[in-house]
Amino acid sequence: MYLALLVIFLQCSELYTQERVFTFNTVEIKIRPSVKVKNGARMSVFCHADISKSTDFQLKHNFTIFKNGKPVFMSISDREDAQYEIPVARSSDTGEYECTVEAGGKTKSSNSLHVWVTGMTKPILTAEEKEVLEGEVVKLRCELPEEVPPLHFFFRKIKMNSTPKEKHVYEPYRNFSEVTFSVEEGDNILYFDCFGKRSVLLEFESSEHSNRTLVTVKEPFIKPTLNAKPSSNVTEGDRIQFECSTVVARMRDIEIILQKNKTILKSVQDEKILKYSAVATLEDSGEYLCKVEQGRASKTTKLNVVVSELFPKPILSASRSNLDENKELTLSCSISGFRKANFSILRKNSNGDISLKNSRNLTMRVNVNDTGSFICKAEVKGIVKESNPVMVNIYAPVSKPTLSVVSGLPEVVLGKPLRLICRSAMGTPPITFRFHKGNEVKTIVTNDTYAMFLDENIRQNDKKGYKCDARNNHSSGMKTSNILNITVIVPITSASLGSIPYGEVEDGHETAFLCSVKEGSWPIHFRIFRKTDHEVLLFETSENADRIVWRKKAMNRQDTGTYYCMASNRANVDVKSHPITISVILAVWQKGVIAASVLIPIAGAVTFASWWFLCKKKKAKGPSMEMSGSALATNLTSEKLTGQHNDGDYYSGSGYIEDSENHMKTTDETKDSVENRHSRIQGHPDAT
Repeated sequence: MYLALLVIFLQCSELYTQERVFTFNTVEIKIRPSVKVKNGARMSVFCHADISKSTDFQLKHNFTIFKNGKPVFMSISDREDAQYEIPVARSSDTGEYECTVEAGGKTKSSNSLHVWVTGMTKPILTAEEKEVLEGEVVKLRCELPEEVPPLHFFFRKIKMNSTPKEKHVYEPYRNFSEVTFSVEEGDNILYFDCFGKRSVLLEFESSEHSNRTLVTVKEPFIKPTLNAKPSSNVTEGDRIQFECSTVVARMRDIEIILQKNKTILKSVQDEKILKYSAVATLEDSGEYLCKVEQGRASKTTKLNVVVSELFPKPILSASRSNLDENKELTLSCSISGFRKANFSILRKNSNGDISLKNSRNLTMRVNVNDTGSFICKAEVKGIVKESNPVMVNIYAPVSKPTLSVVSGLPEVVLGKPLRLICRSAMGTPPITFRFHKGNEVKTIVTNDTYAMFLDENIRQNDKKGYKCDARNNHSSGMKTSNILNITVIVPITSASLGSIPYGEVEDGHETAFLCSVKEGSWPIHFRIFRKTDHEVLLFETSENADRIVWRKKAMNRQDTGTYYCMASNRANVDVKSHPITISVILAVWQKGVIAASVLIPIAGAVTFASWWFLCKKKKAKGPSMEMSGSALATNLTSEKLTGQHNDGDYYSGSGYIEDSENHMKTTDETKDSVENRHSRIQGHPDAT
């Protein structure tokens, strides 16, 4: 029975489940009155779920409305609609809206919808002080209480008949901002206002301007007065006095400054008047400025002063501007149209001018140390004026110049530039140097004590000598150096190596090596090397010749190898020959000894065998057979020797001696040939 009830229950549950099937078709979100809402207006957000059901049954709908991804409204309802009301829309309500509906374990979201609440609330501006002094500051606060940052604030300072001054502040995290404006000279009635801006969809939206705030300005002191006594037009030597004064509201921190061309002449503090006097000079002409400062407040007054000339600047003249040492120099000082003055003549010096004479005229015998600038001064009524400087050059004669090569030795490598230096040990600069190659002037250089010359056109057969001359402004004229002859060093070209004998040499015999060059200046440094696993220097020498011969006595098997030579001279370029190969072979007598050591034991063995055979025959056949056996043995021995000689494996002693004598004779003749004619060495380019 229980089993039947369970089956009935499961079938009923299945039927019930099949009857409560539903699905979301869409979820929609709408804005009323539109997606663009005016600031302060009413705004409604509607969310509707379109659901299909298998039968008519009730569902609980969970509605959630999001703004910029954050939930702003939630509702549970049997209906398929929900409404989110915003009675007064503000710019902070601008954003992306989306609706999500959850029912029966299923969830669906609408598309997002951008809502723009246009317009911003009117900002509120407040000033910390309503009344300020010149030089102080006005502190302002602008607030947009119903707006959400980030925000831009703009403050304006408004004066009558002038363009407003504006300051901009960006506030990323606050809905208010504060700034200060300086109160400047001339500010008396000021108005301030502000407005805000925000960025919406890459566009800026502005608020209304705030209330206009009035700030009144008071003067802390009046504009100063500046006077000159006895007048602003005076003559050199007159005493002139300046007075600068003002009226202040309070004496604390007041300062008066007198300036000329940005130079402060005098200043006083916590006083209402400044006085300054001086003896007038031409340099005192110009514009004077009196400035009064207190805190940030500042006011100025200007006065132009003209100082007339009492007498003109003196003129210094010299008898000569260039003269030889030990000559007389006369200096004269004068004032055009004015004779009653106190004169002095001085020489300029970096440590202070040196007085030479308190007079209008000066005559002196000069030396080189007197070269320099001279001036004269004139004094009338306490006014001292200085002439323009006069330059006088005193010259010592140049000494005979010396010409040398910069590198030291009087030589140059062909193809390389030649650097010469010409020096004159004595003589007042500037000195003019001239360089000569042969009779031709190559270059002219003006310098202090020396000059350089570069000759890049060096030829192999250049025989022209060099010289230089020097002169300055001394009357003695030009001095000329000795002639410098230069040796042109020709670099080594094309080294070659040869030998006698060439290729093969018998052990114990001598080999002659010839190393020569095609071209190159003497002396030439020759080196001969043998190359095996490493290079071995065998011979080196320096000769005033283009070739050398080196004889290697008693060559042995260890001397087999590759040989080459290198040649160099003062051009410092090593030239290497092509290598030659020498093989050391056995001498003829050594071959004979080896042959004898092999053949003599063989001959002895044959002789012994023949003797033993004959003895054995004699015992067997008697005396007659002994003679017969002896002849046979002799014939056999003769046949064996004859057969070996014909095969070429044996050389008779007399034959070896003859060959050896002929070989030694040839060697001696070759040695004589090497000693007398190096050009016939085999393997050498000069070989015949």
